[in-house]
Amino acid sequence: MKLHKNILLSLVAFFSLLAGGFMVADNSQAATTSDNTPTYASIYKLAKKNLGKPYVYGATGPSAFDCSGFTSYLYKKAANVTIPRTAAAQYQAAKKVSYKKMKKGDLVFFGYSAYSIYHVGIYVGHGQMIDAQNNGVVKEKVIAPWWDYYGSARVTNLK
Repeated sequence: MKLHKNILLSLVAFFSLLAGGFMVADNSQAATTSDNTPTYASIYKLAKKNLGKPYVYGATGPSAFDCSGFTSYLYKKAANVTIPRTAAAQYQAAKKVSYKKMKKGDLVFFGYSAYSIYHVGIYVGHGQMIDAQNNGVVKEKVIAPWWDYYGSARVTNLK
């Protein structure tokens, strides 16, 4: 019976990710406001703490990251929000926002179309993001000649 329950829970999680929905976990100690809204400060603090960590394809932390592993790690650990694993799935699942309406903590995506998203970072204000790329986890400009900025999306409302 226990085996069937584990399989069922795994299938539910898998199909939730396929559907592109975000799931809120219930077992984290993220910094939140009194109304339990996650804070940008908690995400930014964790992102800064990881500056300089190496890039490893497929890595989800805490000692190394790839781009989407980094963003999913930040949201899970600092905001208690589970997001899809890949950059493309994160883009498909989140609420799109224009570049001009981005807020700190939004995700920024790079690619040639909605179906060719190949990179993601977290917006930290003033046209900059923190992302995991070939040089490791770095803070850099969103609009740069080596990136093909495609769009931005909001995972959740942050305080």
